[in-house]
Amino acid sequence: MSDKKIKSALISVFYKDGLDDIVKLLAKLNVKIYSTGGTYDFIEGLGIKAEKVEDLTSYPSILGGRVKTLHPLVFGGILGRRDNEKDIEQMKEYGIPEIDMVIVDLYPFEETVKNNAEHQAIIEKIDIGGISLIRAAAKNYKDVLIVSNKDQYPKILDLLKSKGGSTSEEDRKLFAAEAFMTSSGYDTHIFNYFNGEAGIVAFRESIDSVYPLRYGENPHQKGVFFGNPDELFDKLHGKELSYNNLLDVDAAVSLIDEFEETTVVIIKHNNACGVASRDDITEAWKSALACDPVSAFGGVIITNAKINEEAAEEIDKLFFEIIIAPEYAEGALTTLERKKNRIILRRKESPKSNVMFRSLLDGVLWQERDRSSEQIFDMSPVTPKVPNNSQVEDLVFANIIVKHSKSNAIVLAKDKQLCASGIGQTSRVDALKQAIAKAQSFGFELEGAVMASDAYFPFPDCVEIAHKAGIKAVVQPGGSVRDNESIEYCTNNGIAMVFTGVRHFKH
Repeated sequence: MSDKKIKSALISVFYKDGLDDIVKLLAKLNVKIYSTGGTYDFIEGLGIKAEKVEDLTSYPSILGGRVKTLHPLVFGGILGRRDNEKDIEQMKEYGIPEIDMVIVDLYPFEETVKNNAEHQAIIEKIDIGGISLIRAAAKNYKDVLIVSNKDQYPKILDLLKSKGGSTSEEDRKLFAAEAFMTSSGYDTHIFNYFNGEAGIVAFRESIDSVYPLRYGENPHQKGVFFGNPDELFDKLHGKELSYNNLLDVDAAVSLIDEFEETTVVIIKHNNACGVASRDDITEAWKSALACDPVSAFGGVIITNAKINEEAAEEIDKLFFEIIIAPEYAEGALTTLERKKNRIILRRKESPKSNVMFRSLLDGVLWQERDRSSEQIFDMSPVTPKVPNNSQVEDLVFANIIVKHSKSNAIVLAKDKQLCASGIGQTSRVDALKQAIAKAQSFGFELEGAVMASDAYFPFPDCVEIAHKAGIKAVVQPGGSVRDNESIEYCTNNGIAMVFTGVRHFKH
């Protein structure tokens, strides 16, 4: 099929950056241009002749600009089928000009919502004419080329130059597909805004930002990240993030955000293998690394404090993939940049979505993010012996970590330092035994340590095993029909136990 020459174009855009080169080329190609409002003024300002849409339709822009292009003379020119005799006859009868190209974009609805604008200002950014033009031109891609996004300007400019103002049906179909991507995404953002209050049970998400990945979880799997890490981090050094890096970074950010004290977290395969809170960043790092220096190798490090030169020198002794901090001293950066591929990220202030979803069984699971983070006043003693102040701090600390550990999970902690965790086990007893064995293998003295569990103990076996290892205080949700057996064991053996009433399964 031969290419089609563009003879006329309708241009009506919000963003005009980069449009001038396209308009100049269209004029050079003797393309008749129709335009509206500010776009018309922009084109005339370039010294290029254009016809106002209101002169074509004999209707001015009305209702405060809400109605400009919604007219049969416009949409007939776009939707008219060039190979349909009846369409051609009607277009001649009603004086409808053919429109071969439409360049249009949409009011910035999503950006207006992000800027916390007032409701009415947001409503006014719901585009009507633009979205209608996009859909019409895309539907009639056999005859019309649609440019629906300013990001397409360089591509369309190259296309018009290379083909002398002509396009193939293949070209037009590709741009039509991108146009429907634009329109569907736009409507999704509008729906989600309204549904914030309406509460309609429906799943709609639209993310246009694409972060390319070399591969997925494994080299034989394709992968891509739909999102924009640049909105969350400044990448100061190193290679690009991988699929597995992104999973670990998400786990790291979620955990570190629970802490207010200076804290260092080391993540490996989405779980914490080192966590410590200290007054000093260097001491926090040393204590976090001591939790499990073997697993820390090749891990992801994150802190909520500025990394100074002293801390950087200590951290640099370990091979790791990524380090994340809110700020770095200049000398610290120089030290950390010694390894060419080491990824150094600086966090930006950014809100985190309150919802999360994952695909499975050809469907999507949706849920609210687990925002519950139990503090001292959320912990109810259920034994005569109550935890002392130091133990309470450790219980809060351990409970935060277990919340972010793969179930079944047990966390042992002492002096605001992770001693060890048992994670991803099919039995809570196995998780506890794993944690105890790991802590002992790295020389931790568990006498006086505390234990946190992500869910209740169905039997008293866990508190018995923990007691024999030296655990003196326990935090768990409670809720088992046999809670009294665990409570009785703790009572008889001088162990303090508190219930939170909140389970933290993580799968």
